[in-house]
Amino acid sequence: MTDDQLAPPVGVVLVTHNRPQLMRRALASILGQSYDGDISVVVVYDRSEPEHELESATPGRQVSVIRNERSAGLAGARNTGVLHLTTDIVGFCDDDDEWLPDKLAVQLARLREHPEARFVTTAMEVSYDGRATPRLAGKDEVTLTDMVRSRMAMLHSTSFLFRRSAMLEEFGLVDETLPNSMAEDWDLLLRAARQSPIQHVDRPLVQIQWGATSYFNEAWQDKNLAHGWLLEHHPEIRRDRVGAGLMYGKIAFGNAAVGQRRRALAAVRQCLRVDWRQPRAYLALLVVAGVPGNRIQAVLNRYGHGI
Repeated sequence: MTDDQLAPPVGVVLVTHNRPQLMRRALASILGQSYDGDISVVVVYDRSEPEHELESATPGRQVSVIRNERSAGLAGARNTGVLHLTTDIVGFCDDDDEWLPDKLAVQLARLREHPEARFVTTAMEVSYDGRATPRLAGKDEVTLTDMVRSRMAMLHSTSFLFRRSAMLEEFGLVDETLPNSMAEDWDLLLRAARQSPIQHVDRPLVQIQWGATSYFNEAWQDKNLAHGWLLEHHPEIRRDRVGAGLMYGKIAFGNAAVGQRRRALAAVRQCLRVDWRQPRAYLALLVVAGVPGNRIQAVLNRYGHGI
């Protein structure tokens, strides 16, 4: 094998928005990878002023800085980065998260073992309120059915590594029509899994920050719109009892959290009709009864889970 086959060059899209200290920590974790191949990082500034002093070029490691040239938000910024890069292997990293040192080396080894694969993820470690919780998938391959029936939160976008050619020619760029880029990662995983199973390294090789650093932690209105969008655009979810129950449960809880009692109860009824075992329906009823939704979410987040 040639050097490029053993350790192909990797491009990384690091989107940032007004979090310079966290972003520098994320960037350091990318540049500090044990991976022997070249790493090119493009830091994409979304609705914020680029810091060109971050640009650098050392043997095997390069950093460039650009503005988001597409729609404002995470989806447009990620697409700006993907289109700027020229490497066939591309990864994502959120600006408040970190890669553990062996992440790339382990994922590229999996790609060598499965040359037909288009997408590789890893498990994660969630950091919330001083508590670190590993989240594992319990499997090494993720199918479309898996993604229909669960968001599988441990497949976090910070762990994504994929073939750029497959994104451009097969499953498509990050969808920029989702409200406030909400659930864009789930949509991307669903589209990628339609092409071929996602290879998964079930080790927590990324550290994910939940809580105060997350822009999406309390964005229930956007989540409600996004979950409705996913139901509309992914018929596999509507056709699957477990998947439909999950989505109606999320919509029920989200509407309850913003005080839309009638919509919440309607979604609870839809949820229970297709899957009476879906726990989010009962959590939504607790919120309708007066239990604060953010209190329920905080308890779940503490143990590495979400709604």
